[in-house]
Amino acid sequence: MSLETYYIGIDVGTGSVRASLVKKDGSVVASSIHDTITYRDPNDHRIFEQSTTNIWSNICAAVKDCLSSSNTSPSAVKGLGFDATCSLAVSDFQGEPIIVTKGERLGQYGDRNVVLWADHRAEKEADLINSTESIVLDYVGGVMSLEMEIPKILWLKNHMDPTLFSRCQFFDLPDFLTYRATSNVTRSCCSLTCKCSYVPKSGWNAEFFKKIGLGDIARTGYKQLGAEASNLLTAGHPVGKGLTKGSAEELGLIEGTPVGSGLIDAYAGWLGTVAARYKEDGILSEIIPSLDTSQHRLAAVAGTSTCHLVQSPKGVFVNGVWGPYKDAVFQGWWMNEGGQSSTGQLIDFILTTHPAYTKLVELAKVQEKNIHTVLQEILEELRIERNVDTLTELTKDLHIYPDFHGNRSPIADPRMRGSFVGLELDDGLNDLARKYNVTLEAIALQTRHIIDEMNAKGHDISTIYMSGGQAKNIPLMKLFADICGMPVVLPFEHSAAVVLGAAMLGRFAAEFSERSVQEEKEEGEESGTYIAPCDLSGQQQGDLLWKIMVEMTPVGTLVVPSASAREKKLLETKYKIFRESIEIQKRWRKEMDEASK
Repeated sequence: MSLETYYIGIDVGTGSVRASLVKKDGSVVASSIHDTITYRDPNDHRIFEQSTTNIWSNICAAVKDCLSSSNTSPSAVKGLGFDATCSLAVSDFQGEPIIVTKGERLGQYGDRNVVLWADHRAEKEADLINSTESIVLDYVGGVMSLEMEIPKILWLKNHMDPTLFSRCQFFDLPDFLTYRATSNVTRSCCSLTCKCSYVPKSGWNAEFFKKIGLGDIARTGYKQLGAEASNLLTAGHPVGKGLTKGSAEELGLIEGTPVGSGLIDAYAGWLGTVAARYKEDGILSEIIPSLDTSQHRLAAVAGTSTCHLVQSPKGVFVNGVWGPYKDAVFQGWWMNEGGQSSTGQLIDFILTTHPAYTKLVELAKVQEKNIHTVLQEILEELRIERNVDTLTELTKDLHIYPDFHGNRSPIADPRMRGSFVGLELDDGLNDLARKYNVTLEAIALQTRHIIDEMNAKGHDISTIYMSGGQAKNIPLMKLFADICGMPVVLPFEHSAAVVLGAAMLGRFAAEFSERSVQEEKEEGEESGTYIAPCDLSGQQQGDLLWKIMVEMTPVGTLVVPSASAREKKLLETKYKIFRESIEIQKRWRKEMDEASK
């Protein structure tokens, strides 16, 4: 077995768990993916639920796969980190799962104990919260999304027996996983600040909780939410005493292995991308990024949905963009988070619901090609046939507005809906290809809308750093560069950036713990089971984390804007129409609401 040092990253996405065994230089030695179960309600499209029992069992299987396939000794694993979706996990105070499904079993013991991030049941609760004018709203872009945890907790309060509700503790999913691994309930700055209404500098706001009907949570000292007496951890800080004996046995690891305080998956994607150097035309850039350069680098973590993250030395308030969140990753730094609720999901929806989709799949099978490659080839044939220079010109009279699942940023309106303009009586492959192209356009146009709003309010974003499944779609990446007017850096491996960020948390926890042990030795103290926090300032911790990021992030590839002057003009006009379509939809909705009174 190898004697090298390794770290394990565990990424819990919307539909699967990925574990990766990673070396100190960031190279991935082994990976394993296991699908997780999502429960839907056939009578309510808003409902998305999962199970921490199912998630944890798949984590354990994936970690064991990595150790087995690489023939790695558990003792060689020096730290592990978790990231996960910002979903609400509910348990009692002994960690037993509590059912979140509406109906007579709500609040009883059972496996369906996770309200997935995409669950939209709490619309009324979000409307109530957004009517309070609380200072809490200032730190979520002025409007709290129904995808955040407090609206979901309030929904549970409104529908659950009070006695059952009082025995619940609530976790953002990354925090539940570190709790499950260590039996330590200490929450992360990332989860509490970004998703649970923990206000920077002042902490929990008792008046807010009382006003919305969650006063009991405040009266009991916030033990149901955590962070009592401002006890919470920044990214990668060791949680408790590391893996418990039981968790270590389940994972196939060693008891006491350091566990880093977790991150929401998008933030792990930020961690695993923004410190990258890059190649342009095959030549490696000589620039070694510093922590200061991170404020100019937007991380776009693009899978089922897309999150847009940027860090700044001072808090920047942007309407419709979440944050600013203090200490979400680095102590003393602030983060803003924009987002699109449906991007990869939207592309799949446009394709799979089209009458020609079956023909597309059959054609791709015959040609032994990916369906996206087939679509690009069809588009190129149409471009030549129509004698136009670009695909933008080919589809210039077809427009899509992409908010089929509401708008997260920068409008922050869950009632926004998708639309097509320019439809024809065509249900063939050519029509599907054109609609596919304008769907990619619309995702890029909305990305520009988010970046424009961020920069207008004080950010200075000049480059987009991609991760997630969409990063392998090169035509989409070129659209991002051309429409946003800035370079795009593609990760070395599109699917590895997020789990790599989780592994970085594990390395930080390990090195932080090693320094603690060294300090104990220097002070002549005996090292016990518990490793005391080492005496590093916030700046020193930040320097250590950034050093780890630079050393572990693989070199990316730069995609520069390449649109001709003619295509730029077309794209600018498309962007103008995109912005106009927002105002038209709002006006039409208002007119229909007034007419229905």
